[in-house]
Amino acid sequence: MMKHWRLESDTHGVSWATLDKQGSSANTLSSEVMSELSQLLDECDAKHPQGLVFRSGKSAGFIAGADIEEFTRIDNAAAAHALVQRGWDLYNRLARLPYPTLALVRGHCMGGGLELALACRYIVVVDEPGTKLALPEVMLGIVPAWGGMLRLPQRVGPAVALDMMLTGKSIDARRAKRMNLADECVPPRVMESAARMLVVSNQAPRELSLLQKLLNGPLKGIVLSQAKKQVAKRARPEHYPAPYALLDIWAHYGGNALAVPADNPSSLDAIFFSPTTRSLIRVFFLQERLKGLSKDSRFSARHVHVVGAGVMGGDIAAWCALRGMTVTLQDQTIERIAPALARAAKLFEKRLRDKKAARLVLDRLIPDPHGSGVAKADVVIEAIFENLEAKHSLFKTIEPQLKSTAILASNTSSLRLADIASVLKNPGRLVGIHFFNPVAMMPLVEVVAGEGTDTKAAANAAAFVRSLDKLPLPVKDRPGFLVNAVLAPYMHEAMRCIDEGLSPATVDAAALAFGMPMGPLELADTVGLDVALAAGKQLAASASAPKRLSELVAAGNLGKKTGKGFYVYVDGKPQKEDAGSVPAALAKRLLQPLLDATRHLVAEGVVADAELADAGVIFGTGFAPYTGGPMNYLKEHQS
Repeated sequence: MMKHWRLESDTHGVSWATLDKQGSSANTLSSEVMSELSQLLDECDAKHPQGLVFRSGKSAGFIAGADIEEFTRIDNAAAAHALVQRGWDLYNRLARLPYPTLALVRGHCMGGGLELALACRYIVVVDEPGTKLALPEVMLGIVPAWGGMLRLPQRVGPAVALDMMLTGKSIDARRAKRMNLADECVPPRVMESAARMLVVSNQAPRELSLLQKLLNGPLKGIVLSQAKKQVAKRARPEHYPAPYALLDIWAHYGGNALAVPADNPSSLDAIFFSPTTRSLIRVFFLQERLKGLSKDSRFSARHVHVVGAGVMGGDIAAWCALRGMTVTLQDQTIERIAPALARAAKLFEKRLRDKKAARLVLDRLIPDPHGSGVAKADVVIEAIFENLEAKHSLFKTIEPQLKSTAILASNTSSLRLADIASVLKNPGRLVGIHFFNPVAMMPLVEVVAGEGTDTKAAANAAAFVRSLDKLPLPVKDRPGFLVNAVLAPYMHEAMRCIDEGLSPATVDAAALAFGMPMGPLELADTVGLDVALAAGKQLAASASAPKRLSELVAAGNLGKKTGKGFYVYVDGKPQKEDAGSVPAALAKRLLQPLLDATRHLVAEGVVADAELADAGVIFGTGFAPYTGGPMNYLKEHQS
């Protein structure tokens, strides 16, 4: 008897192994699940089936990966080796079975789940938006050690496989078929019959081309060299050792992490117990906590109305349409709305890689200069310019038209929600839903509750944000909320360094060396120097604006959008001089105002606790994930 697996045989002699982990909404590969998998293979060996198909009994997806909770309880090298040995041996056994095996993948298939699929002879993926396949272990500071480093390059070629493993990015069902990761991509209605036909056919697995075989063998040095260059652009080995370990294990140990000597920097001992791994696992659980903040609301939105078709409003509207909602986009004229529609069309084609599908999404984004969509909308988002009188006038017009159940939201980033709500007959229904630019890229959205905001309105707003596949962060109503309030003093400190004679390239290099995704001056240029100047006056608590910032704004050099700011921009890219010698203490000087601001905001209760502050600053600013967040960094380095 098994708790988590169910093994059945059909009239064609095919065995169906269904994973339905007891007491869990998603399938994860706990030690108990893996032990039962070994038992299941014993039963199959006794039956000699025509084929064996693995599938999920969960609506949520195939397999989410290893049980991370179990992983966190490993506290010694022997336990780490035992964990890897178990998966490595079990999947090798699966790969050697004399009868054909197949993984029927519907929904998410991550980490150890994809490694299980790779150990099968065939993979069939179901053509649905939720079907995603990935080996994201490097994002936790570890490597895919149950056979992924061996089998993925053998199936799709080394360059494509390494890119997938080194970035941790997921691919959809159709791309999985195009890149030969999947043998078939089928609609849900025929998935079981397609799986049965393929596994019974017992056809030879698809082989790599001769060139790909050479690149995976004698010529792997070519691929290794290119991959190392790409990794070096994104991650420093002292901050993120796992990508470098992955390349070493693939190139020199046949993808077998168990074969690496214990004193090697790529060894399991080094990877499992590195500070980076500890921090990245912490970030994973922070992300899961943000995802769970919407669970108390059952609110769902089918129609969204956005007022303001500027960059933020237009991009918010486009993202809502991409997530399946009908969206009406309001501005004063069609001409003002047109640029937002053009940007949306480019976004849809880039994301969907299918012009017909992109056109269908664009049809859901409806220009609405007269605001007819307000009365039908489940969510109304105001995204006009930051002027209190203009917002008052708009909200007085909107409120009488709203459905009683609709969310009324402002995307304001600098005005107090309470001040905006003062003109409403029911001020408790107004909530802040603060997106970050670029909307399509930034995962975090601040959900702002003013002093009078209704608890249910805030909970519904968090649920709406989560339905957009974004991470909702509850914050209190104060200038800059959390993210902008910590960024402003950080950017202003960088600008003070410029006033003292340091070059922009030197200042940004110090931040990049610490692990920030972008230097503070390039960030200021990207945000817009006029915006940075206005925000700084309100948020940086400084007596005067940085001199060079004021000069650039006065001259109309507002950063990337005008082609010149702290840098000159050519084709949207900053032209940077050599950074030269970077002062040793510069990074600490730059980051200290951000760290201090975060600590102050936690003490003020702008966010509920230090964990949420870390989550907000990591996912809202890109603050170096290997640190575990600013509050965690303070605890470990400045306690």
